[in-house]
Amino acid sequence: MEIGGGASLDHDIVTQILRARGVEDSDLERNLNPTLRGFLPDPAEFRDMGSAAGRIAQAIIAEEKITIYGDYDVDGATSSALLILLLRDLGIEAEYYIPDRLLEGYGPSGEALVKISEGGSSLIVTVDCGAMAFDALEQANDAGVDVIVVDHHKCAAELPKALAMVNPNRLDENDEAASHGHLAAVGVAFLLAIELVRTLRAQSFFETRDEPNLLRLLDLVALGTVADVAALHGLNRAFVAQGLKVMAKRENVGMSALIDASRLKRAPQCSDLGFALGPRINAGGRVGESTLGVRLLTTQDAEEAREIAQQLSALNEERRLIEASVQEEAEAQLTKQHNRAIPVLAGKGWHPGVIGIVAGRIKEKIGKPAIVIALDEENGDGKGSGRSISGVDLGAAIIAAREEGLLVAGGGHAMAAGLTIEAARLDQFAEWLDNRLAAQVTKASANQETTLDLAVAPGGLTPDLVHQLDAGGPYGVGWPGPRVAVGPVRLVKCDIVGTDHVRLIASGDDGRSFKGIAFRAAESAMGQALLHGSRGRKLWLVGRTKIDDWGSRLQAELHVEDAAWAD
Repeated sequence: MEIGGGASLDHDIVTQILRARGVEDSDLERNLNPTLRGFLPDPAEFRDMGSAAGRIAQAIIAEEKITIYGDYDVDGATSSALLILLLRDLGIEAEYYIPDRLLEGYGPSGEALVKISEGGSSLIVTVDCGAMAFDALEQANDAGVDVIVVDHHKCAAELPKALAMVNPNRLDENDEAASHGHLAAVGVAFLLAIELVRTLRAQSFFETRDEPNLLRLLDLVALGTVADVAALHGLNRAFVAQGLKVMAKRENVGMSALIDASRLKRAPQCSDLGFALGPRINAGGRVGESTLGVRLLTTQDAEEAREIAQQLSALNEERRLIEASVQEEAEAQLTKQHNRAIPVLAGKGWHPGVIGIVAGRIKEKIGKPAIVIALDEENGDGKGSGRSISGVDLGAAIIAAREEGLLVAGGGHAMAAGLTIEAARLDQFAEWLDNRLAAQVTKASANQETTLDLAVAPGGLTPDLVHQLDAGGPYGVGWPGPRVAVGPVRLVKCDIVGTDHVRLIASGDDGRSFKGIAFRAAESAMGQALLHGSRGRKLWLVGRTKIDDWGSRLQAELHVEDAAWAD
């Protein structure tokens, strides 16, 4: 892993990829080699960072009991694990509290904070939650509980009563700190870790002990950042690029077990964090036991790690089945809301643990934001989750709806949000949301066009090209992977594999052929055209290039996202 230095710009394709993502020529080298040295801000720039680090340092020196209160998703689990492992290296075995999604819901509760304090913890640090926990933090404050909030969700103008609120999305942040509002909570926690070590160093804490190696925690930062769909530009790219190198060393016992449970035979790549590792951690909080993720990522027992990782894999399969059922019912409601800018889909008996995933699936299907709400079967009140598209700030809208009394609770960030709503307010909220965001959705949808980074003949789609393109990564939200057009081609074979994936083999006039797959596309217009309308016709295929490493020889394949007739 590198803190500075690295490869040089020696290929024009990579240069053009960086330029296409808004990188100025003067900044090309830094973005080709995203390192912490190149992107890390001074943590002291963030409001309350100094007071937060100072209070934790005081607790460490005095050997106070500390509890980490984390959210139940991947960002919460990795943030919690990061602080627990750091404190362990500093001589404190911190406790943790992860609320149950179904019984307690999102965010800290006042009752839980007071109970933790009564159990002997003189300091509580909430991670990935707390930015909007007004009632809970007021109750804790009245009880004399010291609470530090480490979060990244959007804040209101007025902040809850906490000893410190470390959050780049505070409305009173300075420009430097606010420019890091795209960080996941685990990234904010890493900055706090840096400031904490610096504070302890200034107090001569390390005269008789070694300083902790913070770089070893970057695998957690990478996992939480990608799984929380944080924008991969700036510091986040450095976190993920360097974190993947740490992950490949498999020094974290739990992370190593998670990689094995995901059946990865190679070092994890950026996409694996979002599609293989992250969903397993999430499964614990969604349909299983909320503490499993933190237990896995902090254990030092290889056998315990293996058992937890297997349990999470089993829960992930259970989650898939539940998700499929809810998605089918939610999609059945779409036809009645086709005129809405943002469909608000609700159903009784839907599992609250999968509504966020379903909202994301529907967003991908319709190209617009979507909100999915699980209604209580007794009183009809709902817990909802929404996913948005670039250009539509869903989190700000949900906070505004809460402030206007339409929601019991709600918050989030631009691309994702959660809410609690009374049954009687459902139609009013849907109408209000439509009126507020219709213009944003229309503008954002108009800007959704397929942009290409390059076009090649089938013979140009090679493993070498894939490796060259990968040099501009890591790719993700805010830093999209290169889109390549390949053609003209004719389809040699095209069929459905799995539930609704379209698998194909395409051949070009140059005599070269390649394999491709269009995920979840069988029922789409493109999928139907490929399956039934492409016989004998030439077309261009557009998508992301990947390495197919299943056989004895590496081959390049195309993950198809769009297609167009060539004749």
